[in-house]
Amino acid sequence: MPYNDLIKGFEFNPHSILGPHQGKLTLWRPGAEKIYVEVNGEFKEMKRIEPEGIFQLNGDFKNYKVYHSDGSLAEDPYAFLPTVGEVDLYLYGKGVHYQIYNILGAHLTKHQGVEGIKFAVWAPSAKSVSIVADFNYWDGRVNPMRSLGSSGVWEIFIPGLKEGIKYKFQITTQDNRVFLKSDPFALGSEVRSRNASIVREVNRFEWDDKTWMESRVKKANDPKPINIYEVHLESWKRGPNHFLNYREIAVLLADYILEMGYTHIELMPIFEHPLDESWGYQVTGFYAVTSRYGTPEDFQWFVNYLHKKGIGVLLDWVPGHFPVDDFSLNRFDGTALYEHEDPRQGFHPHWNTNIFNYSRHEVTNFLIGSALFWFDKMHIDGLRVDAVASMLYLDYGRAEGEWIANCCGGRENLDAIEFLKHLNSSVHRIFPGILIIAEESTAFPGVTKPVEQGGLGFDLKWNMGWMNDTLRYIKVDPLFRSYHQNELTFGLIYAFSEKFCLPLSHDEVVHSKGSLIGRMPGDMWQKFANLRLLLSYQMCQPGKKLLFMSGELAQWNEWDSKREIEWFLLEYPTHKGVHNMVKELNHFYLSNNALWERDFDYSGFSWIDFSDSKNCIISYLRISSKQQLLVIHNFTPQFFQNYFLPIKNVEMIHEAFNTDSSRFGGSNKLNENPEIKGSDGVEFHIAPLATQIFHIHFR
Repeated sequence: MPYNDLIKGFEFNPHSILGPHQGKLTLWRPGAEKIYVEVNGEFKEMKRIEPEGIFQLNGDFKNYKVYHSDGSLAEDPYAFLPTVGEVDLYLYGKGVHYQIYNILGAHLTKHQGVEGIKFAVWAPSAKSVSIVADFNYWDGRVNPMRSLGSSGVWEIFIPGLKEGIKYKFQITTQDNRVFLKSDPFALGSEVRSRNASIVREVNRFEWDDKTWMESRVKKANDPKPINIYEVHLESWKRGPNHFLNYREIAVLLADYILEMGYTHIELMPIFEHPLDESWGYQVTGFYAVTSRYGTPEDFQWFVNYLHKKGIGVLLDWVPGHFPVDDFSLNRFDGTALYEHEDPRQGFHPHWNTNIFNYSRHEVTNFLIGSALFWFDKMHIDGLRVDAVASMLYLDYGRAEGEWIANCCGGRENLDAIEFLKHLNSSVHRIFPGILIIAEESTAFPGVTKPVEQGGLGFDLKWNMGWMNDTLRYIKVDPLFRSYHQNELTFGLIYAFSEKFCLPLSHDEVVHSKGSLIGRMPGDMWQKFANLRLLLSYQMCQPGKKLLFMSGELAQWNEWDSKREIEWFLLEYPTHKGVHNMVKELNHFYLSNNALWERDFDYSGFSWIDFSDSKNCIISYLRISSKQQLLVIHNFTPQFFQNYFLPIKNVEMIHEAFNTDSSRFGGSNKLNENPEIKGSDGVEFHIAPLATQIFHIHFR
């Protein structure tokens, strides 16, 4: 029986039997008793030739319309040629289709002169695929899709549909199991526990950030200050009874960033995710901005607004793993499609998530396409790539016998390494001026070295060694810090081996680690002084900067993603003092290029003295083409008068910044006029638990 597979839901090429063929029109309306079509403006009843719902009509069908399940009258989906071309399929199969987000998924389009929505999905092992949606009452029998052969892509064009349609793909596996999947390339999704994909338009927004975008390209290779404020949108600020939407929060956030003197924001993942408690790191929509705070167009407005205010927007991106939720990528076509079949390669024991199979071209194209989508359609300025170390090593988080060595017998994930190189080379070529930042916690060589020189090609790498050493040191009681001086100085041995960013991120204020100020030792005054010292130490060290929201408030409680950060603390002078210091220090950083011009070069840093472990004082120069700054850190609560540093041939020196200022909550041990001792050195008054920065000129 020619219609048997269609009736059973197994048909892989419904267009070959449905629609007009050789003077005969065939329609599939499961369960219908009668149906009518409009032919050349005249309504005609069709003949049911199979009781399950196969109808036919003879005649000339150059101009006809059919009734869809929702009652609308429109063109027949099965009268159209494929919406995906051979070149698209070839490039996708090779993993080099850099606009794959325009091809797969669901898109409003005009096809063969008719407006509607084209749907396409990659499911190579499926027996059949169909669209289920609100327009066909979620009936998987109504709209079977067409297989495009060995590419594994299935597609269909359905005329007359509008934006906002909710849909899924119904997958029938080779062993006849049937399940529903959200669209991997969806541009929108239902919020939280609901998980249908939503047809969204991302090409309608009128951008007004041309000046920013052109400047980003023009200044791509210039030295620049980068001071990032890491934000979790839901808990930064809230309305009285609701989350702020993208447009509301953009205005508040931009004002705050400009006031505080940050250059960029970094958003914890705002890709669609079902579990709030994952903070966005369990991504199910790699192309969909979360609908918790609005539509894609609302998010475009958010980015556009910040750009017009001169603020860069970075996103936290998670290409290392994906959740095991049945509605999403997990065993998408009944097989291990996006992940490895063998759990020793395809399952992450730390996070109970699946690991992407980077050896499949279509998988890496999916991920690279995601990155390019956010640069292209959303104008973002960079990605912070989460958990790079977990991608680089096959034995990451695994005991002996729980992993499979590479073809050379090693532990490196060679496919993931090639993926990262491909990612960085392609996005930098297509979007010059963007930043790709690696959260990489090992000593893997060449993370920020150019791909053409054998590196991975990242622009920055989080300096996890600096972060761990510094936080371990700062929580030690000052009485015992003299025994830990190497934890302050060791990082300068490798500080210029990569292009580093110094992070004090959300990871450091969760999971019972305590808040930053909660880890500071000493009495109440010392705790605040230590926090000011920590934040200023970060600012003065070589490398770009990142601070997670609430650190600038000296928040006592650990960050809670379910609550707004504790803005009320600014009513207290001690907290307001830290906040004021961070603001003034940020602006000082922006206006003094010695703190950022040569972050990645030995010529930008010179030790004065790192050996005074007894007094826990270190001093050094930060150097640019235009100025030199002397930085002194005192990690004890002791005030030192007439402290001598052997700085030769000083002509002029004056204090430019002191974290011990009374306006920051300090003891106001200022040092406005250090005494120059001939050509041998300078005597200083060293404030307790403080950073002091001096403008200095030499003969």
